[in-house]
Amino acid sequence: MLDPFSKLLHRVLFTICCVASAVILFTPSSGVPTAPPGADKLVHLTLFLALTGTGKLAGLRSGPLVTALVCYAPLSELLQAALPIHRHADPLDLVADLAGVLAALALLRPKRSSSDRVGPRGPRGRSHLRVSNRSPRSARSGAELIDGSAD
Repeated sequence: MLDPFSKLLHRVLFTICCVASAVILFTPSSGVPTAPPGADKLVHLTLFLALTGTGKLAGLRSGPLVTALVCYAPLSELLQAALPIHRHADPLDLVADLAGVLAALALLRPKRSSSDRVGPRGPRGRSHLRVSNRSPRSARSGAELIDGSAD
């Protein structure tokens, strides 16, 4: 049986999301179902959330994946306006696309426990400086060093 969390399954899901995005974004306006105002923004957000999420789960590095999607978002809007599919570019769709990318990155960010955080006091709340209980020779006063009374 196929492990539901395998890289292969995630790669297949990422490929399906890529194909679905092309179909959704470049379907002629006559084939787009009517929806309440603003519903297309939710579709854009969800689509780019799915692209980013499945891409990350498929093992793609964040840098190249995010770069590709940040380029794909405005390009898809420009193509919608340029292609003869009777659709138009909408800057708010671009905002929704980028919000989807950011939402997926936030949801997939590795969780860190409070004991793993490094703050001003160092890891796990302890000071990162070591303090010795011994009194070093250099800590003697200048008078003790000159007259040798401390020896």
